[in-house]
Amino acid sequence: MGKTGPDLNALKKVGMIQQKQRDYFAMRLHAIGGDFTAAQLKKVADVAERFGRGEVHLTARQGIEIHFVHHSKLEPARRELESAGITMGACGSRVRIITACPGAATCHWGVIDTKEIARDLDQKYFRQDTPYKFKMAVTGCPHNCAKATENDIGIMGGVDPVWDPAACTDCGLCISICPTKAILRKDTEKDVLDAVGYILDRARCLLCSICSVSCPAGAWKAGKQGGLLWLGGTMGKIPRLATRFPELIESKDRLHAMIDRALAIYRRHGRKKERFGHMLDRYGIEQVIEEIRNG
Repeated sequence: MGKTGPDLNALKKVGMIQQKQRDYFAMRLHAIGGDFTAAQLKKVADVAERFGRGEVHLTARQGIEIHFVHHSKLEPARRELESAGITMGACGSRVRIITACPGAATCHWGVIDTKEIARDLDQKYFRQDTPYKFKMAVTGCPHNCAKATENDIGIMGGVDPVWDPAACTDCGLCISICPTKAILRKDTEKDVLDAVGYILDRARCLLCSICSVSCPAGAWKAGKQGGLLWLGGTMGKIPRLATRFPELIESKDRLHAMIDRALAIYRRHGRKKERFGHMLDRYGIEQVIEEIRNG
């Protein structure tokens, strides 16, 4: 803080946001996938009592904000939080905190380890400067609980299902539970009793794992597994759902390389205060997909 008052831009960069109440700030805390330990939550409560008004706000991005902290108390409050391993968040034109659902660690439907991916993304990209705010989310499967399609970059777990005719009992459960009616039953030999085939319409298939998880006979099996990359989602004043990159990405290294390319394209072509998705629409989504694919 200078003699004329706090450096608002510097504070904003690390998630200390000036409130409309004179001299008071909201402290936005850094979280990865919404995770805090019990000890950290106790420290947050203590800091809110001592330096704020004894209340916290749970943000839409799975973080915590402590409001009504006087600017003279920001540094003492920050030191207290850091003593428990809690660092500050981010605001402004940069990569924000990474959100994630529980994923394969605990969820019946989860395909990917969302927490590990979120930690990797956080370590590599958090607070990097961008033309405008940039948000990332990791969701374990196409149930999309973490709203990957509403973020500038979304990673969604996916499974390419494979049908095993030898294991199939022709119960028809897969047809009834497929959310997009992508599984069709087709007679393969009319003159042979009970000879059937199950066909997957890949244009409709979400790669959601419902068939492979639910099949009682194990006839639908998990084939390729990996991440689906979603580009350019945003809410706000001009909402835009993300565009899906047309490939299931099995390699974590390749996924990171593609995100690197997406950010490089955004920095190269994005205008000030233009969200990534709106840049995609202006520049050309097909062009961006080709540049991401081919480097």
